[in-house]
Amino acid sequence: MVRVCSDSDVADCLDLGDLLEVVREAIRKQGRGEVERPERPHFPVGAGLDGPDPAGTGLVMPAYLHGARFYATKLVGVHEGNAERGLPTVNAQIALTEADTGLPAGYLAGTEITNARTGCIGGLAADELAIGPVTLALVGAGEQARWQARAIAAATDLDSVRVYSPSESKETCAAELREELGVPAQAADSPEEAVSGANVVVTATTATEPVFPGDALDPGALVVAVGAYTAEMRELDAETVERASRVFADVPAEVAEIGDALEANVGEDDLIAFSEVLEKRAGREEEDEILVVESVGSAVLDAATAEYVFEQAEQKGIGEDVAL
Repeated sequence: MVRVCSDSDVADCLDLGDLLEVVREAIRKQGRGEVERPERPHFPVGAGLDGPDPAGTGLVMPAYLHGARFYATKLVGVHEGNAERGLPTVNAQIALTEADTGLPAGYLAGTEITNARTGCIGGLAADELAIGPVTLALVGAGEQARWQARAIAAATDLDSVRVYSPSESKETCAAELREELGVPAQAADSPEEAVSGANVVVTATTATEPVFPGDALDPGALVVAVGAYTAEMRELDAETVERASRVFADVPAEVAEIGDALEANVGEDDLIAFSEVLEKRAGREEEDEILVVESVGSAVLDAATAEYVFEQAEQKGIGEDVAL
Protein backbone atom coordinates (compact mmCIF):
# COMPACT_ATOMS: atom_id res chain seq x y z
CA MET A 1 0.00 0.00 0.00
CA VAL A 2 1.15 3.52 -0.85
CA ARG A 3 -0.06 6.51 1.16
CA VAL A 4 -1.03 9.37 -1.15
CA CYS A 5 -1.11 12.88 0.34
CA SER A 6 -2.66 15.84 -1.45
CA ASP A 7 -1.64 19.48 -1.06
CA SER A 8 -4.26 19.94 1.65
CA ASP A 9 -3.06 16.77 3.42
CA VAL A 10 0.51 18.07 3.36
CA ALA A 11 -0.63 21.44 4.73
CA ASP A 12 -2.38 19.67 7.61
CA CYS A 13 0.92 17.96 8.51
CA LEU A 14 3.23 20.99 8.35
CA ASP A 15 4.27 22.96 11.41
CA LEU A 16 6.97 25.54 10.65
CA GLY A 17 8.31 25.50 14.19
CA ASP A 18 8.98 21.77 13.90
CA LEU A 19 10.10 21.96 10.28
CA LEU A 20 12.77 24.57 10.98
CA GLU A 21 14.54 22.04 13.18
CA VAL A 22 14.08 19.24 10.62
CA VAL A 23 15.68 21.42 7.95
CA ARG A 24 18.43 22.57 10.32
CA GLU A 25 19.49 18.99 10.99
CA ALA A 26 19.25 18.04 7.30
CA ILE A 27 21.58 20.89 6.33
CA ARG A 28 24.00 19.82 9.05
CA LYS A 29 23.98 16.23 7.77
CA GLN A 30 24.56 17.45 4.23
CA GLY A 31 27.58 19.42 5.43
CA ARG A 32 28.94 16.36 7.21
CA GLY A 33 28.59 14.22 4.11
CA GLU A 34 25.97 11.99 5.73
CA VAL A 35 23.68 12.05 2.69
CA GLU A 36 23.39 10.68 -0.82
CA ARG A 37 22.61 13.43 -3.30
CA PRO A 38 23.11 12.56 -6.98
CA GLU A 39 23.27 15.29 -9.56
CA ARG A 40 19.87 16.65 -10.47
CA PRO A 41 19.20 16.76 -14.22
CA HIS A 42 17.12 19.63 -15.57
CA PHE A 43 15.90 19.74 -19.13
CA PRO A 44 13.53 21.73 -21.36
CA VAL A 45 10.04 20.28 -21.82
CA GLY A 46 7.09 21.04 -24.04
CA ALA A 47 8.88 21.80 -27.30
CA GLY A 48 6.64 20.78 -30.20
CA LEU A 49 3.37 21.09 -28.29
CA ASP A 50 2.61 24.64 -29.34
CA GLY A 51 5.54 25.68 -31.48
CA PRO A 52 9.28 24.93 -31.37
CA ASP A 53 10.04 26.59 -28.03
CA PRO A 54 9.95 24.71 -24.71
CA ALA A 55 7.09 25.43 -22.34
CA GLY A 56 9.16 24.98 -19.19
CA THR A 57 11.86 23.05 -17.37
CA GLY A 58 11.68 19.59 -15.83
CA LEU A 59 13.89 18.56 -12.90
CA VAL A 60 14.49 15.24 -11.14
CA MET A 61 15.85 15.51 -7.59
CA PRO A 62 16.75 12.29 -5.69
CA ALA A 63 18.24 12.17 -2.18
CA TYR A 64 18.75 10.04 0.90
CA LEU A 65 19.81 11.00 4.43
CA HIS A 66 21.78 8.28 6.20
CA GLY A 67 19.61 6.53 8.78
CA ALA A 68 16.30 7.72 7.30
CA ARG A 69 13.39 5.34 6.73
CA PHE A 70 12.92 6.47 3.13
CA TYR A 71 14.72 7.90 0.17
CA ALA A 72 12.97 10.52 -1.93
CA THR A 73 12.67 11.39 -5.58
CA LYS A 74 11.14 14.75 -6.42
CA LEU A 75 9.78 15.55 -9.87
CA VAL A 76 9.54 19.28 -10.60
CA GLY A 77 8.11 21.42 -13.37
CA VAL A 78 8.99 25.12 -13.67
CA HIS A 79 6.67 26.87 -16.14
CA GLU A 80 6.83 30.66 -16.04
CA GLY A 81 3.90 30.92 -18.44
CA ASN A 82 1.64 29.43 -15.78
CA ALA A 83 1.21 32.85 -14.18
CA GLU A 84 -0.95 33.87 -17.14
CA ARG A 85 -3.04 30.72 -16.69
CA GLY A 86 -3.60 31.34 -13.00
CA LEU A 87 -1.45 28.32 -12.15
CA PRO A 88 1.63 27.99 -9.90
CA THR A 89 4.96 28.56 -11.63
CA VAL A 90 6.55 25.62 -9.79
CA ASN A 91 4.81 22.25 -9.35
CA ALA A 92 6.25 19.15 -7.74
CA GLN A 93 5.52 15.62 -6.58
CA ILE A 94 7.63 13.47 -4.26
CA ALA A 95 7.87 9.68 -4.23
CA LEU A 96 9.04 8.06 -0.98
CA THR A 97 10.60 4.59 -1.13
CA GLU A 98 11.53 2.36 1.80
CA ALA A 99 15.29 2.48 2.26
CA ASP A 100 15.56 -1.08 3.57
CA THR A 101 13.33 -2.86 1.03
CA GLY A 102 12.98 -0.56 -1.99
CA LEU A 103 9.18 -0.85 -1.78
CA PRO A 104 7.08 2.23 -2.56
CA ALA A 105 5.74 3.92 0.56
CA GLY A 106 4.31 7.32 -0.29
CA TYR A 107 3.42 9.77 -3.03
CA LEU A 108 3.12 13.33 -1.82
CA ALA A 109 2.15 16.60 -3.45
CA GLY A 110 5.48 18.37 -3.42
CA THR A 111 4.79 22.05 -4.08
CA GLU A 112 3.93 22.88 -0.47
CA ILE A 113 6.91 20.83 0.72
CA THR A 114 9.23 22.68 -1.66
CA ASN A 115 7.91 26.07 -0.59
CA ALA A 116 8.07 25.28 3.11
CA ARG A 117 11.57 23.81 3.15
CA THR A 118 12.91 26.70 1.04
CA GLY A 119 11.22 29.16 3.37
CA CYS A 120 13.05 27.51 6.25
CA ILE A 121 16.39 28.47 4.69
CA GLY A 122 15.42 32.12 5.05
CA GLY A 123 14.11 31.47 8.54
CA LEU A 124 17.30 29.77 9.69
CA ALA A 125 19.51 32.38 8.01
CA ALA A 126 17.64 35.22 9.71
CA ASP A 127 17.72 33.41 13.05
CA GLU A 128 21.48 32.87 12.86
CA LEU A 129 22.72 35.98 11.04
CA ALA A 130 20.30 38.89 11.48
CA ILE A 131 20.65 41.42 14.29
CA GLY A 132 17.63 42.33 16.40
CA PRO A 133 13.98 42.46 15.34
CA VAL A 134 13.63 41.81 11.62
CA THR A 135 12.63 44.50 9.17
CA LEU A 136 12.06 42.31 6.14
CA ALA A 137 12.24 43.30 2.48
CA LEU A 138 10.77 40.80 0.04
CA VAL A 139 11.71 41.20 -3.61
CA GLY A 140 9.19 38.93 -5.27
CA ALA A 141 5.54 38.53 -4.33
CA GLY A 142 4.73 34.91 -5.18
CA GLU A 143 4.15 31.89 -2.99
CA GLN A 144 7.84 31.56 -2.12
CA ALA A 145 7.98 35.15 -0.87
CA ARG A 146 5.06 34.38 1.44
CA TRP A 147 6.76 31.22 2.74
CA GLN A 148 9.96 33.13 3.40
CA ALA A 149 8.01 35.62 5.50
CA ARG A 150 6.19 32.84 7.35
CA ALA A 151 9.39 31.00 8.22
CA ILE A 152 11.20 34.17 9.25
CA ALA A 153 8.22 35.05 11.48
CA ALA A 154 8.39 31.55 13.01
CA ALA A 155 12.15 31.77 13.62
CA THR A 156 12.64 35.41 14.67
CA ASP A 157 10.97 38.51 16.01
CA LEU A 158 9.48 39.85 12.76
CA ASP A 159 8.77 43.57 13.07
CA SER A 160 7.56 44.61 9.61
CA VAL A 161 7.55 43.63 5.93
CA ARG A 162 7.93 45.56 2.68
CA VAL A 163 7.15 43.81 -0.60
CA TYR A 164 8.29 44.78 -4.08
CA SER A 165 7.34 43.21 -7.39
CA PRO A 166 6.96 44.86 -10.78
CA SER A 167 3.40 43.50 -10.88
CA GLU A 168 0.38 44.40 -8.77
CA SER A 169 0.83 41.10 -6.90
CA LYS A 170 2.86 43.06 -4.34
CA GLU A 171 -0.34 44.65 -3.00
CA THR A 172 -2.03 41.28 -2.59
CA CYS A 173 1.04 39.73 -1.00
CA ALA A 174 1.41 42.56 1.51
CA ALA A 175 -2.28 42.41 2.44
CA GLU A 176 -2.18 38.65 2.97
CA LEU A 177 0.95 38.86 5.13
CA ARG A 178 -0.59 41.63 7.24
CA GLU A 179 -3.59 39.46 7.98
CA GLU A 180 -1.75 36.17 8.39
CA LEU A 181 1.28 37.29 10.40
CA GLY A 182 -0.23 40.23 12.27
CA VAL A 183 2.65 42.59 11.46
CA PRO A 184 2.76 45.80 9.40
CA ALA A 185 3.24 44.87 5.75
CA GLN A 186 3.12 47.21 2.78
CA ALA A 187 3.90 47.24 -0.91
CA ALA A 188 6.91 49.27 -2.02
CA ASP A 189 6.97 51.34 -5.19
CA SER A 190 10.55 50.38 -6.06
CA PRO A 191 13.14 47.80 -5.07
CA GLU A 192 15.22 50.59 -3.53
CA GLU A 193 12.29 51.58 -1.30
CA ALA A 194 11.82 47.97 -0.21
CA VAL A 195 15.48 47.30 0.54
CA SER A 196 16.49 50.59 2.18
CA GLY A 197 16.33 50.28 5.96
CA ALA A 198 15.77 46.51 5.92
CA ASN A 199 18.07 44.28 7.97
CA VAL A 200 16.91 41.15 6.10
CA VAL A 201 16.39 41.16 2.33
CA VAL A 202 14.99 38.08 0.59
CA THR A 203 14.89 37.67 -3.18
CA ALA A 204 12.45 35.02 -4.41
CA THR A 205 12.14 35.47 -8.17
CA THR A 206 12.88 33.80 -11.49
CA ALA A 207 14.84 36.86 -12.67
CA THR A 208 17.69 36.88 -15.15
CA GLU A 209 18.83 40.39 -14.17
CA PRO A 210 19.57 41.86 -10.71
CA VAL A 211 16.39 42.72 -8.84
CA PHE A 212 17.75 45.52 -6.61
CA PRO A 213 20.86 47.74 -6.62
CA GLY A 214 23.55 46.74 -4.15
CA ASP A 215 24.14 50.32 -3.06
CA ALA A 216 20.63 50.39 -1.55
CA LEU A 217 21.61 47.93 1.21
CA ASP A 218 22.11 49.28 4.71
CA PRO A 219 25.21 48.24 6.70
CA GLY A 220 24.47 45.07 8.66
CA ALA A 221 21.94 43.75 6.16
CA LEU A 222 21.51 40.04 5.54
CA VAL A 223 20.60 39.09 1.96
CA VAL A 224 18.99 35.70 1.30
CA ALA A 225 18.73 34.83 -2.40
CA VAL A 226 16.64 31.73 -3.16
CA GLY A 227 15.51 32.18 -6.77
CA ALA A 228 18.47 31.52 -9.09
CA TYR A 229 19.59 27.98 -9.85
CA THR A 230 21.10 28.19 -13.37
CA ALA A 231 23.82 30.21 -15.09
CA GLU A 232 21.14 32.26 -16.86
CA MET A 233 19.28 33.21 -13.67
CA ARG A 234 20.44 36.17 -11.62
CA GLU A 235 18.99 38.09 -8.67
CA LEU A 236 22.00 39.89 -7.14
CA ASP A 237 24.28 42.44 -8.76
CA ALA A 238 28.05 42.36 -8.40
CA GLU A 239 28.00 45.26 -5.93
CA THR A 240 25.87 43.29 -3.47
CA VAL A 241 28.32 40.40 -3.56
CA GLU A 242 31.35 42.70 -3.39
CA ARG A 243 29.93 44.53 -0.35
CA ALA A 244 29.37 41.24 1.47
CA SER A 245 31.95 40.24 4.06
CA ARG A 246 31.06 36.59 3.48
CA VAL A 247 28.85 34.67 1.07
CA PHE A 248 27.29 31.46 2.36
CA ALA A 249 25.84 28.77 0.10
CA ASP A 250 23.63 25.76 0.72
CA VAL A 251 25.53 23.86 -2.01
CA PRO A 252 28.76 25.78 -2.79
CA ALA A 253 29.67 23.80 -5.93
CA GLU A 254 26.28 24.52 -7.49
CA VAL A 255 25.97 28.12 -6.30
CA ALA A 256 29.31 28.82 -8.01
CA GLU A 257 27.59 28.02 -11.32
CA ILE A 258 24.58 30.35 -11.08
CA GLY A 259 24.38 33.83 -12.59
CA ASP A 260 24.86 35.67 -9.28
CA ALA A 261 28.25 34.03 -8.70
CA LEU A 262 29.40 34.00 -12.32
CA GLU A 263 28.77 37.72 -12.85
CA ALA A 264 30.53 38.58 -9.58
CA ASN A 265 33.45 36.23 -10.36
CA VAL A 266 32.84 34.19 -7.21
CA GLY A 267 34.11 30.63 -7.26
CA GLU A 268 33.40 27.61 -5.08
CA ASP A 269 36.43 28.37 -2.89
CA ASP A 270 35.01 31.82 -2.14
CA LEU A 271 31.79 30.36 -0.73
CA ILE A 272 31.22 29.10 2.80
CA ALA A 273 28.82 26.19 3.30
CA PHE A 274 25.72 27.35 5.16
CA SER A 275 26.03 24.21 7.26
CA GLU A 276 29.07 25.85 8.88
CA VAL A 277 26.76 28.55 10.25
CA LEU A 278 24.41 25.94 11.72
CA GLU A 279 27.40 24.10 13.20
CA LYS A 280 28.44 27.42 14.87
CA ARG A 281 31.75 27.44 13.03
CA ALA A 282 31.00 30.52 10.92
CA GLY A 283 28.64 33.47 11.02
CA ARG A 284 28.40 37.18 11.65
CA GLU A 285 31.53 38.80 13.10
CA GLU A 286 30.61 42.50 13.02
CA GLU A 287 27.23 44.19 13.39
CA ASP A 288 27.70 46.41 10.34
CA GLU A 289 28.91 43.77 7.89
CA ILE A 290 26.70 42.71 4.99
CA LEU A 291 26.20 38.97 4.61
CA VAL A 292 24.74 36.96 1.74
CA VAL A 293 23.17 33.50 1.80
CA GLU A 294 22.67 31.90 -1.62
CA SER A 295 20.42 28.87 -2.04
CA VAL A 296 19.93 26.74 -5.13
CA GLY A 297 17.82 24.20 -3.28
CA SER A 298 18.75 20.70 -2.23
CA ALA A 299 16.87 17.44 -2.62
CA VAL A 300 18.21 16.56 0.84
CA LEU A 301 15.77 19.08 2.31
CA ASP A 302 12.93 17.66 0.24
CA ALA A 303 13.71 14.17 1.51
CA ALA A 304 13.86 15.29 5.14
CA THR A 305 10.69 17.36 4.87
CA ALA A 306 8.79 14.65 3.00
CA GLU A 307 9.68 12.05 5.64
CA TYR A 308 8.58 14.44 8.40
CA VAL A 309 5.25 15.07 6.60
CA PHE A 310 4.74 11.36 5.88
CA GLU A 311 5.27 10.41 9.52
CA GLN A 312 2.86 13.12 10.63
CA ALA A 313 0.33 11.77 8.14
CA GLU A 314 0.79 8.25 9.52
CA GLN A 315 0.27 9.45 13.10
CA LYS A 316 -2.79 11.55 12.24
CA GLY A 317 -4.37 9.13 9.79
CA ILE A 318 -4.15 11.69 6.98
CA GLY A 319 -3.98 10.70 3.30
CA GLU A 320 -5.33 7.79 1.30
CA ASP A 321 -3.80 4.32 1.08
CA VAL A 322 -3.70 3.02 -2.48
CA ALA A 323 -2.67 -0.43 -3.73
CA LEU A 324 -0.24 -0.36 -6.67
